[in-house]
Amino acid sequence: MPEIAAEALAIGGIGWVFAVAFLAGIVRGFAGFGTAMIFLPVATRVVEPVWAIIILMVMDAIGPLPMIPRALRDGHPRDLMRLFAGTVVALPAGLAVLFWVDPAVFRIAVSVLSLALLVLLVGGVRYRGILNPPLVYATGGVGGFLGGAVGIPGPPVILLYMASPHPAQVIRANATAYLYAFDLLVLASFAVLGRLWGVPLALGLLAALPYLAGNALGWWIFRPGYERLYRAVAYGIIAASALSGLWSVIGGMA
Repeated sequence: MPEIAAEALAIGGIGWVFAVAFLAGIVRGFAGFGTAMIFLPVATRVVEPVWAIIILMVMDAIGPLPMIPRALRDGHPRDLMRLFAGTVVALPAGLAVLFWVDPAVFRIAVSVLSLALLVLLVGGVRYRGILNPPLVYATGGVGGFLGGAVGIPGPPVILLYMASPHPAQVIRANATAYLYAFDLLVLASFAVLGRLWGVPLALGLLAALPYLAGNALGWWIFRPGYERLYRAVAYGIIAASALSGLWSVIGGMA
């Protein structure tokens, strides 16, 4: 294991992966979402997409651990179960796309999807109908496919809950709990496929340290009365990360 860790730390630019893990942890702590949208556009400039997702899932399975009991207390259990059921069904199709897609296409997809979510959120686009069980199952399915294909299961779930009558505390708790359950499901899938090993696993464990620190800091500074400020900060960081991902692809083509 020390040899693998040394190999992992020797990767050029790996410091950026740890730095963005810390930043994503802070945003996840106070906003309840945004980890993948912040982490992946930067991390995939250093490592390949499959490795980036393994790192993300490993650190995201460790970092939020102290917050999960509170998230389960504050959340809406029935909706969580429905979202997760839809995710289980659709995830395999998403993973099939991930293993097939070109890295440059992956970076573009992650960045464009992140920016599209920001446009919808900032523009006030919301689902205005009834949040019935079939809709929640379907949302989980879309999240499962997107999470498997590009590592971002959150956008459909976030858009759904932004339209819900739940208070900010419940929305944040459900997003945290759902994303954590998704991480565990993907890790189990990678383990079954024999891909959860070696350098990417070591990087995930190492990145979990700054990510855990960021999560703790984000939860500590969270105050319900400043919800709009937290969202604005999260949106700005997500936009900067997504644009950096697009710029890296465009710059590489130039």
